[in-house]
Amino acid sequence: MSQAAGQDPGKPTIGDVREAHRLDEAALDRWLAANVEGYAGPLEVRQFQGGQSNPTYLLTTPGARFVMRKKPPGQLLASAHQVDREYRVMKALGGADFPVPRMRGLCEDDSVVGTSFYVMDFLEGRIFRDARLPDMSPTERRAIYDELIRVMTKLHAVDVEKVGLSDFGKPGNYFERQVGRWIKQYRGAETELIPDMEALIEALPKRIPADDTVTIAHGDYRLENVMFHPTEPRIIAVLDWELCTLGHPLADLGYNCILWHSRSESWGTLDGVDIVASGIPTEAEYVAAYTKLTGRGEITDFPFYLAFSLFRLASISQGVFKRNLDGIGAGPASTDNSGVKILAATALEVLNR
Repeated sequence: MSQAAGQDPGKPTIGDVREAHRLDEAALDRWLAANVEGYAGPLEVRQFQGGQSNPTYLLTTPGARFVMRKKPPGQLLASAHQVDREYRVMKALGGADFPVPRMRGLCEDDSVVGTSFYVMDFLEGRIFRDARLPDMSPTERRAIYDELIRVMTKLHAVDVEKVGLSDFGKPGNYFERQVGRWIKQYRGAETELIPDMEALIEALPKRIPADDTVTIAHGDYRLENVMFHPTEPRIIAVLDWELCTLGHPLADLGYNCILWHSRSESWGTLDGVDIVASGIPTEAEYVAAYTKLTGRGEITDFPFYLAFSLFRLASISQGVFKRNLDGIGAGPASTDNSGVKILAATALEVLNR
């Protein structure tokens, strides 16, 4: 991400580089000097704090600041942590008047800092970690959520041929492939038997909709992964494109709507909010805004899209849990894997409602 900031944009959560994520700063400095236009050291390297699956660093020089995202160390799950795909999609969308940071360079030579990485411009803006937006008025909250849904529909309207991303994924059969992928990812990181996950693995393939629309799908589009202008309710950058592919737009919409079901402070939750008084739209209003902006008709079996998104998040969380157990994760390891179990239970409840 370009800036890891809380509600106060003046206080980004940046600290020393974690021991597990240390790198050869001299080698990085040499690469930047050779590959980034206008770069001039000396270089200071610090790390954004938080649970990013791809370690993210602030690179500071006397004349500029950049952000670097790299693959984590250690053995990685298949098709995970593909920073080259993040770089490619943002570079393409930057040329299509879509809000992303300016890309500066991609390095796929592991000998430089240990894994592949890319560098982009640092941006000044606001990232809202608390989806409840406690310090805002109802009018301000509504404007933030209206902008969030507007930019998502703008992404889904991008002409993939025109921006050179027609080969960015396999068009068609998205949910069939995705359900299979996340079952495989879950099995690859499985640490115990979770009955609700087994029930989802059995049920989801039977509920895949016939609708096979293809657009760019961000894969992790939510309030915490976009940056707003310092003072305006306007998104200046969509971040964290690791899971982006050619896919189904309703996968992004379903993932957004996890917020109305989540109880996770770390992922994002609206728990405890008086939705009517807050100015934040209800889930139904949010979905209706999407259908209006896109001209799409009524969505058949929306619980599938929501349940799939929860299941996918549970599979991702299982991978994070396993990496933390192995001592190479970005955050502290839980002791009971409760996050995965809660997500699985919520997904099953939604699917059966």
